[in-house]
Amino acid sequence: MNIIIVAKPFSTPKVLRLGDWRSCARLGAGITGVFALVFAAGTAFGALVGAPKALQAQVVKAQADLVKQSNELAAVRRSVARDMDALALRLGKLQAEATRLNALGERLAKIGKLEDGEFDFTAEPAMGGPEAPAAQRTLKSEDLTRSIDELEQQMDHQSNQLGMLESVLFDRKLDQSLLPAGIPVRAGYVSSGYGYRADPFTGRSEFHAGVDFNGQRGADVLAVAGGVVSYAGVKPGYGNVVEIDHGNGYMTRYAHNDRIILQVGDPVKAGDVVSKMGRTGRATGVHVHFEVWLNGRLLNPAEYIHAIR
Repeated sequence: MNIIIVAKPFSTPKVLRLGDWRSCARLGAGITGVFALVFAAGTAFGALVGAPKALQAQVVKAQADLVKQSNELAAVRRSVARDMDALALRLGKLQAEATRLNALGERLAKIGKLEDGEFDFTAEPAMGGPEAPAAQRTLKSEDLTRSIDELEQQMDHQSNQLGMLESVLFDRKLDQSLLPAGIPVRAGYVSSGYGYRADPFTGRSEFHAGVDFNGQRGADVLAVAGGVVSYAGVKPGYGNVVEIDHGNGYMTRYAHNDRIILQVGDPVKAGDVVSKMGRTGRATGVHVHFEVWLNGRLLNPAEYIHAIR
C-alpha cells in the first residue's frame, strides 16, 4: 500500500510504501512530531490561559493590602488629629491660665509697689547656655504629654499661691488705706500742736487733745483715711463735729466746722470732703481741730500726719 504526501504546491510528492519498513518508520516519526507539536501548543495555550488567573489573584491581593494600609493610615491620621485637638485644647487652657497669672502678677506688683520694670510680665524670661549636642535627644510624644501635665500642675499650684498672696497684700493695703495718714486740709499750717499749751482763753496750762490747722472759712476738710461716718453733729466745745470710724479701733475727729457735708453711716475714702472749715464751738478763729483715737485712747496725730502711705 502506498501513501502519497504532498508537502508544498508544485513540489514533487513523496510516496510511502507501507510494505517498506523505512517508510513506516518515517511515517511514525512524522506522526510523533505532529503529536509533540500539538502537545506543546496545548501546553503553551494552557499557560497563556492560566497565567491571567494567577496574575488576577495577585492583583486582588495587592488591592486588598492597599485598602488595608489605606484604612490603617486613615485611622492613624484620625488618632493624630484627636491627639492634636486634645493638645490644642490643653494649650489654650495653659495660655488662658498664663494670661490670668500675668494679670495677677501685675496687680501684685502694683499692690506691692514694685518698681517699674522690675518685673515685666509681658516679656519672656531670659534664658541661655552653651549648646550640648551630646545631651540632646528627640522629644517623644509621651515626654511632651508628661511635661504638659507637670506644667499644668505647677501653674495650678502657683495660681493658688499667688491668689493667697494677693489676698494678704490686698488686706494689708486695705488696712493701710484705713490707717490715718496725712493732713485733713489742702492748704494751711499748724496753728497749735498736740500736748500741753497755754489756753488761748484763760492763759492757764491745759492739755490740747489734737492738732489745729489754720485756714479759710469754707475750705474743704478732708478725711485722712477710708471709713464710715460714726458721728455728725454738735459737741460742747467742739462745735460742729464729724467723727469717722476707720475700723481696727481707729477713729478720727474733725471739729469747729462751719458746715457738715456727710451724715452718719456715709462711707468715705481718704481725701473725701467731710465738712467745711469754720470756727464753731470754742475757737478763736477759723481752723479745723483734728484728733486721732485708737480703741478709745487718744493718740498724737503728728505720728500719722507725717506717715507715708
